[in-house]
Amino acid sequence: MKALFFLLFFHSYLIAAVAKPNVVFLLVDDLGWADFGCYGAKFYETPNIDKLAAQGMRFTHAYSACTVCSPSRAAILTGCYPARIHLTDWIAGHKKPQARLKIPDWKMKIDHERILLPEALKEGGYATGFFGKWHLMPDGAADFSKHYPTDHGFDCNIGGREWGQPKGPGKYFAPFGMPNLNGKPGEFLTDALTDQALAFMEKHAPSTPFFLYLSYYTLHSPLMAPADLEAKYRKKAQGFDNRKKELLNPQRAGMVECLDRSVGRIRAKLDELGLTENTIIILTGDNGGDHQEVTGGLSQFKGFSHEGGVRVPLIAQWSGKIPTATICEKPVIGTDFYPTILDLTGLPARPEQHADGLSISSLLRNPSASLSREAIYWHYPHYHRTNPYGAIRKGDWKLIEFFEDGSTELYDLKADPFEKNNLAKAEPERAESMRSDLVAWRKSVAAQMPTPNPNYQPVDKSGNKKKKKSRE
Repeated sequence: MKALFFLLFFHSYLIAAVAKPNVVFLLVDDLGWADFGCYGAKFYETPNIDKLAAQGMRFTHAYSACTVCSPSRAAILTGCYPARIHLTDWIAGHKKPQARLKIPDWKMKIDHERILLPEALKEGGYATGFFGKWHLMPDGAADFSKHYPTDHGFDCNIGGREWGQPKGPGKYFAPFGMPNLNGKPGEFLTDALTDQALAFMEKHAPSTPFFLYLSYYTLHSPLMAPADLEAKYRKKAQGFDNRKKELLNPQRAGMVECLDRSVGRIRAKLDELGLTENTIIILTGDNGGDHQEVTGGLSQFKGFSHEGGVRVPLIAQWSGKIPTATICEKPVIGTDFYPTILDLTGLPARPEQHADGLSISSLLRNPSASLSREAIYWHYPHYHRTNPYGAIRKGDWKLIEFFEDGSTELYDLKADPFEKNNLAKAEPERAESMRSDLVAWRKSVAAQMPTPNPNYQPVDKSGNKKKKKSRE
């Protein structure tokens, strides 16, 4: 009997030892670089997220693949730059028919021929669940119904549709008007999505490894918060010492704390289910925050070409695997999640799929490790808050090229993290070398470029249309 007991125990031990780790991926919308306490926030309170960072690794130079949402989300799921897959703007984008440049005929969906991260994990034995904001499907097109999360590798879809923000009758409060998410009267969206995520974990633990992709609608507008949190921060804002010039909006602050509560609930459920030791948690944002006051001083914000629009928080935690209380200063980007997660879960790489991503698992073991990558790139051939542009970061240097007039800006991010000193004229050789690298990269990924617009209508400084000069 003792021998049988020992064999059963040893068998269980072996199963536990080789069990694939669960993956909890938390993606926050419009997350400012300084929205969390561990990234410098004083007005917002994020104890659960700060604890996550203290028990894992915090990145200081993590980037989204675009300054707006749909392309950056596609990059996470495909492991490809938006320029390569031709999904380069938020869906459906702005219409600027009289702008100087005509935008290319870009895609508003991900091709089904691509094997996305959830599909690769599903092939590896994972249960895959999607919760929250999708925004990767054309609005009202003929193939509209063929591009839900469940059409791209997820077993279930809770809340994902063509919306980029809550548009239901109650916006952030029930009723939500989202797939498979009813909500109790007055329930807040972040809480309702978290409830569903917890149920997903309970359903599959511990027999099946799972990939939980919780894509929060928060912190996107409209800014709304549970009444108790809004009241808390309205009171806190009175007399608050705002030397850091933070955004003292009580509704947005309440949204941040509600997000933090969600992270705390997820971690508590992992503890309850005995899954903490075998679960990878990744928390990041899809682009910069929607206000200058949430960037920690970084230049500009969501939709702009500079650091405030594209640098995002990134925290990774895995008990016993990722060293605690560590900071990584190496540049990483959203395309890296696909190969990294495959690497961490012991599944084979898919380089023909995640063509632009690199596994950063070496950094997650040692934040001082090096990556075999010389540069990271951005391509935005559209009009938004900025004009069409491309950018490259190579080492500590970053160059931005604006397509309307070919002008460039060059910054030494180590010496000038807030991009105040344009060195393009002072360092012409470096600027031209980096611009050449950027042009070569665009060619390598077949990036679509804007073209001269025959319907261009110039405007004066007041925004009034100028009269075209007669050719007679």
